[in-house]
Amino acid sequence: MRIRLERDTLAEAVQWAARSLPTRPSVPILAGLLVRADATGVVLSSFDYETSAKITVQADVADEGEALVSGRLLADICRSLPAKPVDLTADGTHVELVCGSARFTLQTLPVADYPTLPALPEATGTVPSDLFAHAVGQVVVAAGRDELLPVFTGVRVEIEGETVSLLATDRYRMALREFTWNPATPQTSAVALVPAKVLSDTARSMAAGEQIILSLASSGAGDGIIGFEGHGGGGDRQTTTRLLDGEFPKVRHIMNTQPVMTIRLNTADTIAAARRVSLVAERNTSLRMLIGEGVVTLEAATGDQAQASEALEAVVEQQSGGDLAVTAAGFNPTYLLDALGAFDTPYVNVAFTAPNKPCQLTGLAEIDGDPITDYRHVIMLMRLPS
Repeated sequence: MRIRLERDTLAEAVQWAARSLPTRPSVPILAGLLVRADATGVVLSSFDYETSAKITVQADVADEGEALVSGRLLADICRSLPAKPVDLTADGTHVELVCGSARFTLQTLPVADYPTLPALPEATGTVPSDLFAHAVGQVVVAAGRDELLPVFTGVRVEIEGETVSLLATDRYRMALREFTWNPATPQTSAVALVPAKVLSDTARSMAAGEQIILSLASSGAGDGIIGFEGHGGGGDRQTTTRLLDGEFPKVRHIMNTQPVMTIRLNTADTIAAARRVSLVAERNTSLRMLIGEGVVTLEAATGDQAQASEALEAVVEQQSGGDLAVTAAGFNPTYLLDALGAFDTPYVNVAFTAPNKPCQLTGLAEIDGDPITDYRHVIMLMRLPS
């Protein structure tokens, strides 16, 4: 195999294909990155039996062939190369990489032992890549990170015709984002539980192209696989991952609970105030929100050592007559900041259902406008000392 391609093209392609390589592979062969050259270009791919990645780029191919080399080492080398064309040659036992006066020789791994990548299922539909990346980014903040509870580390993808719903929860917060897309058939209906980390990495790394093709295997034909495909200036990218097993908790009904009181806040001002006040919050203690007439005060403390408070203008609305149903609420500071940071609207609406019960955040284009419900974020409140 003998190929030549631009340094930036190679570095970007290797980096993308190697991003999902396991840090501690179960077998050494899985640390390899497969480089295959033919008349159509160069294909770089990786696979760890769970997630696969494949990218195709244009190159000058003098001799066709394939080679398997250490993916992380190749990625490190490509990042360090000077901005000159790269010549890559494989002779069976070694790969030689030459860029300007820089020369590297890498030992190859046995290609015959490398597992076959799964094929992409049939296309289910397409979605603009920027919309998909934004929607996924809003939802994954609520996904769990405890690998001992794998069902909470996933994002539930629900497809019903032209509507896609993304739902995630770690039991203490929930996020739901709904958007329209272009299904392959109007009657498309499917559900999948996708690992949140893979979904997030994929959405971000494919944002350069105009759209992403989503492919979900139907039952009985490669069941348990979801694939994504994107096309852009950096090459044609494909990735697949196995779906998570287990039943996702039934939490959608919490999103529909009617509030007894709402407060409307400036998003940026609230984020800035919460960051400042939470600096003195002790581990596992709450950031308190005190609610008054036209004002909200954020408070936190570390015993007697440090205290902080900051007042914010707010529009406080009682949904049913009488005194304020909620006068104080306790938030996990990280959860509150994660939720606020997921909104791209200038204002946010915080809806309370009852003291010490979950509250729901939605975006507002204007302080007196209607809540934008395509993205909803629920936070379980922390119990405050009486």
